[in-house]
Amino acid sequence: MIIRSATYVISSPDHTKSPAPDRPEYAFIGRSNVGKSSLINMLTGNDKLAKTSATPGKTQLINHFNINDEWYIVDLPGYGFAKRSKTEADSWQDMIFSYLRRRARLRRVLLLIDARRGVMDSDQQVMALLDQTAVSYGLVLTKADELKSAERANVIAAAGQEAHKHTAALAEVQLTSALKGDGIPELRTHLAALAQ
Repeated sequence: MIIRSATYVISSPDHTKSPAPDRPEYAFIGRSNVGKSSLINMLTGNDKLAKTSATPGKTQLINHFNINDEWYIVDLPGYGFAKRSKTEADSWQDMIFSYLRRRARLRRVLLLIDARRGVMDSDQQVMALLDQTAVSYGLVLTKADELKSAERANVIAAAGQEAHKHTAALAEVQLTSALKGDGIPELRTHLAALAQ
C-alpha cells in the first residue's frame, strides 16, 4: 500500500462528534505509552502526524487521520494508565465501547502490545471488550527493536496463544518497530488487503 497523503482531521470526545462514517476506518488501540502515535507516524511516513509524548495518557480523544482521501486511521485513547481514577477509566470504556459498536465502516482494530511485556491483564480486559463488540482485531507487537533476535519467535508465539483464546482475535500476530521500521511494510500490506 502506498500512502500518498496523511492529514489530521479531528479529535473527538465521543463517536457522535467523529467524521461521518463514509469510508473505511482502521482503529489503533493499546496501553498508554505502547507507541501508538509513533507507529502511526512510521506507517504514514509523517513523523508529525500523531502527537507523541513520553507522558502516559497523552491521547485522551478519538483522533481521525485522513489517508489518501480514501480511508481513516483512528488513534484511540490509551488504557491502563495507573493515575486515572475509576470514574475516568469507566468513562474511557464507555467512549471506546460506543465507538466500536457504532462505527459502521470500522474494518479492523489493531491492538498494540508492548513486545517487551507481552499481553498484560489490562490488554486481556480490552480483548474481552473487543470480543463483546464482535469487531475483529489483530495483535501488533511494538518496540521490537528492544528485543534480542532470539526472543522474537517466543514473544510472537506467546501473543498468538493468547489471541487463540479470544473469539474476535485474528491468529496472525505482527511484530513491529516504529524506531527501525520493522514490520511496517507488512502492516501496510495487511491494511491494503482489507481495503479491497
